[in-house]
Amino acid sequence: MLKPIKHPINTTDLRDLIFRDISNKKVEAKIWSTQKGVVAGIGRMASKATELGLSIDVKVKDGDEVNCGDTIATITGTPKQISIAEDILIGLISKTSGIATAARKAVKLSEGKIRIVSGAWKKMPYEIKKEIREAIEIGGASIRISDHPFIYLDKNYIRMFGSIKKALEAAKIFEDRIKVIQLKGETDLIWREALEAAYRGAGIIMVDTGKIEDLKLVAEKLVEEGIRNSVELAFGGSVSLEDIPKFLTLDVDILDIGRAIIDAPMLDISLDVA
Repeated sequence: MLKPIKHPINTTDLRDLIFRDISNKKVEAKIWSTQKGVVAGIGRMASKATELGLSIDVKVKDGDEVNCGDTIATITGTPKQISIAEDILIGLISKTSGIATAARKAVKLSEGKIRIVSGAWKKMPYEIKKEIREAIEIGGASIRISDHPFIYLDKNYIRMFGSIKKALEAAKIFEDRIKVIQLKGETDLIWREALEAAYRGAGIIMVDTGKIEDLKLVAEKLVEEGIRNSVELAFGGSVSLEDIPKFLTLDVDILDIGRAIIDAPMLDISLDVA
């Protein structure tokens, strides 16, 4: 039986005292998923495990789909190392895996007919932007509205210039870049804004009102004018994953899905000593 510690505890880590009689024991544990999903952040987890002095045997790679009960990795170390690992390693993969899982679901629901983009990573804290961007891409979605060089003129550019015309004229100096413009129907009826943007050189028009009727109207007017094929049409504004199927029958090229991907629940992952 362990004797109670009666003297003041002078240590920065209580685990040193708790594990004092088994400090050199070798312990094995498994990191596993308690639900189905897509894993992301595996490389960072493995590197951190090595940094903590653990031996790690990784069973999956970024982008792999796991089922409930699947082992992600096994680790071996001292009791203190295993205890620290539980505090750190799961956090390196659970949230990013949740984002990757949501991104993969969105892409599958689009059936290859619509480009799925999630640009909301820009609103996240700087310290985790890289990990979130990677998770989105691991899931198969895009972090940029175009794979080609572009200039994005959002609503604030239009407000500062005072008009769609002036904003696009200012961007003309970038001759080799696609002009992407975000429209919200602030300067005119949104379909009129879209026609003006198309005629003034916009290559991608983002209808960012969250109203499907606006998307339909803009698409119809672009078709009527015979210029629909000269632009790509994007749509955003609180689009959920459940909304995606309804867009498959609409005239749209790109869906920007923010919170539904970025705020996806973390993948439930556990660490259990063997």
